[in-house]
Amino acid sequence: MSNPSNGLFNWLISALKQRAQAGQLLLWILRGCFGVIIIGMATLAMSHLERLNLSGYGIWAFFAILAVGALVVFTDLLVRNKQITTISAIYFGLLLGFLLGWLFSMALAPFEGTLSKEQVQAITGLITVICCYVSISTLLQTKDEFRFIIPYVEFSKEVKGGRPLVLDTSVIIDGRIADICDTRFIDTKLVVPRFVLQELQSVADSSDKLKRNRGRRGLDMLKRMQNNPKVDLQMHEGNLAELREVQKVDERLVVLAKALGARVVTNDYNLNKIAQLQGVDVINLNELANALKTVALPGEVMNVRLVKQGDQMGQGVGYLPDGTMVVVEQGRSHVGQDVNIAVTSVLQTPAGRMIFGRIEKGLTGSGGHAALEKEKAETSG
Repeated sequence: MSNPSNGLFNWLISALKQRAQAGQLLLWILRGCFGVIIIGMATLAMSHLERLNLSGYGIWAFFAILAVGALVVFTDLLVRNKQITTISAIYFGLLLGFLLGWLFSMALAPFEGTLSKEQVQAITGLITVICCYVSISTLLQTKDEFRFIIPYVEFSKEVKGGRPLVLDTSVIIDGRIADICDTRFIDTKLVVPRFVLQELQSVADSSDKLKRNRGRRGLDMLKRMQNNPKVDLQMHEGNLAELREVQKVDERLVVLAKALGARVVTNDYNLNKIAQLQGVDVINLNELANALKTVALPGEVMNVRLVKQGDQMGQGVGYLPDGTMVVVEQGRSHVGQDVNIAVTSVLQTPAGRMIFGRIEKGLTGSGGHAALEKEKAETSG
């Protein structure tokens, strides 16, 4: 009998690859068009030389043009991780080099009487080549500061658009990231490394029932985000050179995020600390959830339903809609009832926020709720 988690895992991989394959298809179409153009140019060059009774040179020209085209395509395939900063530096370096070469050629104009035309051209060409080399070399070594030379032009990938978010296993299994994506609060790319998918697969295939359910929940959350048109979810192969000697998933996640200039989204306290030590920004969903919980001030009156007894004598415990625990003094006798309490103190703990209060006399139940609404109306009036 086939494991349903295997089918879901394979479906996720194939679905995530479809987006990458669409971009690869366009690249291969471009390469095919380039190849056709190169073959056409080589054929035209050969036929032109044959008309000039230079058929021997025509064959050499044909294969030379094909070799140049093949070299360009081979270089494109060899250099996979291209950067716009490098291309921009080369482009502007060439422009600056030719401009400086032209200026130097203008400076040599008065010496045309003492120098032959060939000597002037040779000196101008040499100076132009030197200027191009120096300009490109300088810009490649200072490309991160290049934006300060040309105002309003930005080549640093760290500040162009939103930084991608790398999801770890814990935050995928938690599932709240899918709910956040539904609100359109996140408008940047979400990256799921392949080794995180493999870890989810191993958890989903675990012999322990609890772990197996957690793994399948994580795969379901990924499927949900994949089907969400509001989410840009991409799978990263994680085949960077920096990851070859790293084995632990947490360390690989931090290294990948650092290489991509991304932020890590996690619920793992230890991963949070490791990432911060290595200078990688972290978004902890637990901290985000605590920051969004209800703010209560001492003396404020609120309504809460007590659901169980507290640890201390006479205490009752209730919960606000956002999950905040409310401990009520002398509330044990009101378990199962809605009561209005006056907040006495608020305690912030690593596990979350706790509110302490006492029951306000005469403000219990529906009557207390009406009195609270009356008090709010009088205050606003």
